[in-house]
Amino acid sequence: MNTYIKYCPNVFVAKSTERHYKGDVIEVTTKYGQIHECEVWNCVGQSKDGAFYYSITRCDGFNARERAKRKAEKLANASLNAEKKSTEQWKASHEGRDFLALGEPIKVGHHSEKRHRALFERNDNRMRKSVEFSEIAKNYEQRAEYWKAKENEINLSMPESVDFYGYKLEEAKMKHEGLKNGTIPKEHSFSLTYAKKAVNEIEDKFKTAQKLWS
Repeated sequence: MNTYIKYCPNVFVAKSTERHYKGDVIEVTTKYGQIHECEVWNCVGQSKDGAFYYSITRCDGFNARERAKRKAEKLANASLNAEKKSTEQWKASHEGRDFLALGEPIKVGHHSEKRHRALFERNDNRMRKSVEFSEIAKNYEQRAEYWKAKENEINLSMPESVDFYGYKLEEAKMKHEGLKNGTIPKEHSFSLTYAKKAVNEIEDKFKTAQKLWS
């Protein structure tokens, strides 16, 4: 059986007891028992017990971008539903507004006192719920915006990360060299240090991307 195992941040590979080759289509089982058809790319390692580890992509096209898109859509719908409930509660809080507009005081001891107080309490509770649902809607909307921003993000779980990090590496090297030779002005005393650190970090990602997908 082939199973998922985390290889590095954002990347899950297939662990298998069998030897597979680039282009093979295999079934990979999640820890929840779901089965995905996946295409094999590279063998990225082998354990002492003989298990092989393969970089894979799902045959149905589902990836980090699609996951972000679905999450954004789900949260956006949740925001709309919460906002709808907020509006419903706000409208309901206007019960008896024609009567209340008269400014009639509560008549203590009168047979109408109980109904009058109950009306105030119902409308107060409805307004509170309206505010609560409005805050929930805002929270969902903010989370939807976060995932929406990730729809076009490229990370190591995607084959296109090779080209992406290759470009980023050249960009980082040019900036580092410019800071060294003075063609790019230093913003502060650590500019060169930070630029070199950026080169090293991107270079590591580029090498990982090559191992996974080249």
